[in-house]
Amino acid sequence: MRKDPVILFTCRPEDEGVIAPPVPAKSLLPDWFRKLPAIDRAHLSATNNGLTAKRCMPFFDALATGWILPLAATVRLEIADGGRTVHAGWEFDRTMVSNHSPPQVAGNPMEPRPPCKFHNHWTIRTAKGWSCLFLPPLNRPNPVFQCVAGIVDTDSYASPVHLPFFATGPDGVHVIERGTPLVQVIPFRRADAAIGGEVRAETAEEATIRERILRQTIAADGWYRREARAAR
Repeated sequence: MRKDPVILFTCRPEDEGVIAPPVPAKSLLPDWFRKLPAIDRAHLSATNNGLTAKRCMPFFDALATGWILPLAATVRLEIADGGRTVHAGWEFDRTMVSNHSPPQVAGNPMEPRPPCKFHNHWTIRTAKGWSCLFLPPLNRPNPVFQCVAGIVDTDSYASPVHLPFFATGPDGVHVIERGTPLVQVIPFRRADAAIGGEVRAETAEEATIRERILRQTIAADGWYRREARAAR
């Protein structure tokens, strides 16, 4: 990593090379997205440009931003009673899943599914003034579970952050393999996130700019990618 890294992931020495490591989100794009053509020739016609999500830079940037924190070791989730009962098992020598008390989130929209927690065995450290947003991996939902979003001040909390989740899959035993993406971790500078806001009607000049950008975007494919998207 570069000198004075913004984000650092550390684990116990005996876990290095054993538990699945965090990876940049851009290196773990979903298979379906990798295989998707930029233009679907089967649907290309005079009335359809055939463009797919592969050409949508906002969609790609959501997939590629930050880091993916994966499941350290393989876990089995047994879901029963329409999601009301969840049991977990694993062979690894560290705790992988535990339970929250349902009253902690009484009235949440996932009820009657109980809140659970994946145990993360990586400590995340960021530079002073930086926090991390933890959220379900963007544009890649898992059919068996959904983690809960949260923000942690990782410049001061140098300890593993565990990951609350709800089991959302159908009844049955589901094997969640080591390395499965659990959350996307996006570091951000707190001062930048606290900027003030303004709500008002646009000016005539702003309306002209907005309309021009829209027309440039639809006049030819790729304008946003070439002219509006910041370098990554």
